[in-house]
Amino acid sequence: MSGKDRYAVFPSRMAQTIMKSRLKGAQTGHSLLKKKADALTFRFRTILKKIIETKMLMGDVMKLAGISIAEAKFSTGGDFSQVVIQSVNKAQVKIRTKRDNVAGVVLPLFESYNDGGDTFELTGLARGGLQLQRLKRNFGEAIKHLVELATLQTSFVMLDEVIKTTNRRVNAIEHVIMPKINRTITYIISELDEMEREEFYRLKKVQEKKKKLRAIEDRRLDELRLNGQMTIFDAPDLVADDKDEDVIF
Repeated sequence: MSGKDRYAVFPSRMAQTIMKSRLKGAQTGHSLLKKKADALTFRFRTILKKIIETKMLMGDVMKLAGISIAEAKFSTGGDFSQVVIQSVNKAQVKIRTKRDNVAGVVLPLFESYNDGGDTFELTGLARGGLQLQRLKRNFGEAIKHLVELATLQTSFVMLDEVIKTTNRRVNAIEHVIMPKINRTITYIISELDEMEREEFYRLKKVQEKKKKLRAIEDRRLDELRLNGQMTIFDAPDLVADDKDEDVIF
């Protein structure tokens, strides 16, 4: 396992605990981001469906509005656009913005409203008034659907970017961060096991060395007793608090 496949940490119990905590945090973050991505994707598909429906409806509305213009021109006997332009002092239909929160993503909502009365309501009194009223009603409906379509298109683009970013984060946690943490934990565990085996081997060798030294000392004492050079009173005190010297091998 190369150093690039894991985090550079010193193998210890503390490092293992920290890595396990990071792994748990990564798993929690992955779960939350996955739920967020699912919620955004569901809203994204809902908006896409509404966009298709609104565009199809817009085709019918605009076709009806175009027919209304032809009918109004025919009824009034000419082009009435100059009269309408002269009658308009300010925009009657205005847009206000609201906000919608979807899984932490703020989406703008556009809403049309009528600011003031109809400044050209007297237009068409001579003739063609009914056709002009129908024309205004049809184009008012077209504006309403255009504003709704603008809301859907804006939300669609914003959600598309957020979903891509969220999916990249989910993939990064799932395929990069979590495997790297797992490999780091595996490395720490293997190193700790190796250190435990080395410590066990070292203690075993120390015990064997002490046993050999004790056996040599016992043979020497036995030889001294057999040769009469040591009595029972000269034997070493086993109860005495003698400190064993360190054994180095």
